[in-house]
Amino acid sequence: MTPPPRRPLRYAALLCAGLTLNACTTLGPDYQEPEVHWIEDWKTVLHGRPGEPEELSEADLRFWWEVFDDPALNQLIERARSESPTLRIAGLRILESRAQLGIAASTLYPQQQQIGGGIGYIYNKQYGGDLPRDNQSFVGYQAGFNLGWELDFWGRFKRGIESADAAFFASVANQQDAQVLLSAQVADLYYAYRTTQWRIVIAEENAAIQKRSYEITDRVYKSGEKSELDLQQARTQYLATLSTIPSLQITLVQTRNALNALLGHPPGEIPELNGKNDKLPSVEPLLIKDIPAGLLLRRPDLRAAAWQVATQSAQIGIAEADFYPSITLLGSIGWSGNTLSGTPGTGSLAIGPGVTWNVFDYGRITNNVRVQDARLQQLIEQYKSQVIQAAREIDDAAISMVKTAEQQLILDESVDAARRSLDLANARYREGYASFQRVLDAQQSLFSQAERQLVNEGSHIASIIALYKALGGGWLATPIDQLIPEKLGSSMEERTDWGNLLIEPLPDGPARPPTAPEASQHE
Repeated sequence: MTPPPRRPLRYAALLCAGLTLNACTTLGPDYQEPEVHWIEDWKTVLHGRPGEPEELSEADLRFWWEVFDDPALNQLIERARSESPTLRIAGLRILESRAQLGIAASTLYPQQQQIGGGIGYIYNKQYGGDLPRDNQSFVGYQAGFNLGWELDFWGRFKRGIESADAAFFASVANQQDAQVLLSAQVADLYYAYRTTQWRIVIAEENAAIQKRSYEITDRVYKSGEKSELDLQQARTQYLATLSTIPSLQITLVQTRNALNALLGHPPGEIPELNGKNDKLPSVEPLLIKDIPAGLLLRRPDLRAAAWQVATQSAQIGIAEADFYPSITLLGSIGWSGNTLSGTPGTGSLAIGPGVTWNVFDYGRITNNVRVQDARLQQLIEQYKSQVIQAAREIDDAAISMVKTAEQQLILDESVDAARRSLDLANARYREGYASFQRVLDAQQSLFSQAERQLVNEGSHIASIIALYKALGGGWLATPIDQLIPEKLGSSMEERTDWGNLLIEPLPDGPARPPTAPEASQHE
């Protein structure tokens, strides 16, 4: 077979090279950091709290729960990090976005690569007519390879990779934000459980005090020295206090079940909660004068929101590329033949450019660009709203931390006064100088103030946890082999060929999307 002439191949190669060199236009806006005009001047002042503030920008917030010095809490958070379904799902989303990035990157190469072929038995039989009959049977076969490569002349595919790349880093930031939320939720539930335990203890102690009073009035009444009124009042108060315990026990079990859910376990006992029930910790709260803007914007949820803005920004360029012609290099190689003797086989080679252009779109492309731009602006506004919410969370937690500490000092004195009041009321009642109602009032006051004291302790701890959470503390960069448990990874590999995606280290990308000048330097 005569080989095809080389001149057309040379022309096609030159055309391909020329088009490739010119394929450098990138449509659409480059990412710009959403402007939050107030962030540089914003401060959170703790309402005159004395003392020199710590430098938060230098503080290590990754293991903030260690300030409570509670081994049980440390173990629970460690278990949650390795067993939580929420973190597993966030890790799987990173793998998903990584695969999506691979799909986007493949568009820079020939998008159509097809090998086709066929073989068939053909039998021709003639009927009628005056000519001699000549029946034929033969086998025909053919094979071919078709190639289509749309050049990225307008940056459509480059923007697609940019969008997928930003979505990947957004998924990483979302996984880190899931760590922040998980650490805070575990600590919150843990101390809510401990607080409820102590509320039950206080209720039982006060019920025991009131039971003794009830037993005394019962004996006095039976001896005929007092009226039945004292007896019934004592009995009412004792039973009222006793009735608070079952509802607290319900709360205790529900809190434990919520902790089990965070750990990915069904309802049941948690070994870390079965140890000695120590008093709630007394923690020196974080002293803050102001929050550097950089620390606020480094919160994982805000970084994820910024990456989502970058993801959508690139979509505008992808939409705008539809305004312009699509330039594609097409090529095919084919060969066909059959088993008939004397019949030559056929070989073919075709190569050249192709152009498609949506000239009349009746506003479809224009409105699609508008849709993408509106979505971008929505994400920008959502980002700004999240920054405001983050600042609010910090300020709310800060004032709560300061004021619950102030309230605790008052409640401590109040409990001491209520306890002294009960002692005096008992003494005066025994000596006959006061009615039994004074004793009942003093008992009720002690129970109420002791409960308020404990609840405020729990609120103070919750406000410290909320502040660390609002500052974005409690996350670590997770290696690829820790994103999902080994057993789950093995199951996925048995089901699907994951190549190196389950073992290849995650890339070290920027914390936030680079703006236009930074992006060009990065490239």
